[in-house]
Amino acid sequence: MDVNAEITRQRIQPDPKNLYAGVMLILAIDTALDACAAAVLDTSAGGVIAQESQAMKRGHAEALMPLIARVMKASGVAFTALDRIAATTGPGSFTGLRVGLSAARGIALAAGKPVVGVTTLTAFAAPIVSENDEPHPVLAAIDARHDHVYFQVVAGDGSSLIKPRVAPIAEALDAARFGAPHLVGNAAEVLANRWPADAPPPVSVVNLPAPDIAWVAWLGAAVDPETAPARPYYLRAPDAKPPRDPLLNVTQPFPS
Repeated sequence: MDVNAEITRQRIQPDPKNLYAGVMLILAIDTALDACAAAVLDTSAGGVIAQESQAMKRGHAEALMPLIARVMKASGVAFTALDRIAATTGPGSFTGLRVGLSAARGIALAAGKPVVGVTTLTAFAAPIVSENDEPHPVLAAIDARHDHVYFQVVAGDGSSLIKPRVAPIAEALDAARFGAPHLVGNAAEVLANRWPADAPPPVSVVNLPAPDIAWVAWLGAAVDPETAPARPYYLRAPDAKPPRDPLLNVTQPFPS
């Protein structure tokens, strides 16, 4: 399933009438960036019934499983009652991605449930696209260090204008040619501060350290497990050297 097309078709919002016609219980996990988060979404209840998010740059491995345990306890939902597990797949921290995806796949295997992946760029862009009543583009950007960003640009209706890539900040700023955008992601302020003076200014700047875990859950309910695998989505080779683990050596194709 094309996630951007799904956003466009269903105008995804945290409301089961607009997102998913069936009933699902989703455990969502995010450790891709500067947060460790989990949530349980009950689509029949119309929203997240338990969630927790802790800001952190490192230490995800130690924090995640106790955090998930607390969220599951608060939700009153057994692991075996879940319909699906969703996890962010990147771009993001190499180590953080390993922690979240390994946990998601392990829980899915133990509970006998499917597991799906949601890219961080899509999770950043989705809530803005869902509320974007005017045709302003949405530029989602993540700090890639060394004056580079991971970014993608979608039109106001969610269709792709620039597919996900890693590039110098100057290249991302060239998206000004599409008109005044919404900027979102942990590099939104960086782009806003360097926005071309001769271009229409951004409509909004939403600088977030990590995606909203509730949106990771809603997107996890919308995607197809066959086309949204829970595998790392690398736009460039990781700085860290991976162990001999097949989970870490597969590049996930981004929904086009």
